[in-house]
Amino acid sequence: MLYVRFPLSLRNVEDLLHERGVEVSHETVRFWWNGFGPMFATEITRKRLNKAHSHSDRQWHADEVLAKINGERHYLSRGVDHEGEVLENYASKR
Repeated sequence: MLYVRFPLSLRNVEDLLHERGVEVSHETVRFWWNGFGPMFATEITRKRLNKAHSHSDRQWHADEVLAKINGERHYLSRGVDHEGEVLENYASKR
């Protein structure tokens, strides 16, 4: 699921699993994804569609923070939807 949920390469997944004590090659991850990936993708899509049809009141959240970038003050804004996906990132001086 690390390969599916996050934008990781096969070798990154191999490294993360190695840190957790699981010895597996990136080729094994690829073979696993080729075998089970379509099944997971279908299930994820089905759950998202069911959730979208059952909840018409989708929520999103906005967050804003003041940060210094190269010594200048900027406002960093971010929008996140109800599933935790980042919708928009924005940096501005005002």
